[in-house]
Amino acid sequence: MVKKTRAPAMLFMAAMITGQIYTWSKADDIPVESLPAAVKEVVESYARILKESKSVDEAAAAFAAIAGGSLVNENGTVSNNTKQFGLKKDFNNFKHYAYPIKITRVNKTVSNGDGYGAAKIAGDRYTVWIAKNDPAKGMPAPVTIIAPASGAPKVVNVGSY
Repeated sequence: MVKKTRAPAMLFMAAMITGQIYTWSKADDIPVESLPAAVKEVVESYARILKESKSVDEAAAAFAAIAGGSLVNENGTVSNNTKQFGLKKDFNNFKHYAYPIKITRVNKTVSNGDGYGAAKIAGDRYTVWIAKNDPAKGMPAPVTIIAPASGAPKVVNVGSY
């Protein structure tokens, strides 16, 4: 007697679910060329800070000008958690990314707010993926920027590089 398994049906269902999640994740993508110039400049500034800074402390000091939301304290300085974890990770790993940057994908949504108090920022949320310097090293990774209705765009999520 041959015992039947549910493996083929389970594999089919897993493939269907994965495909649906992938489609949903790209639902808010916009053409790379549609990325606003001010947002692109912030992404380029972040890459320049990571590439040219001699230390994480130096990077944090420069990063404060373009950081917002939960990455900064209410006085505008980079939070210790941001510096010790996300920024440090990006600083150490940016050597694996193309410089000058190559943007591969942009996702645009709307944020009701990131951060709290004076550091809170809300507006159009752009998640921008940057290519590695060698595709064999892995997939592009994102940095997230919020562009408020008034004021300069700010980086609100780091630590993916």
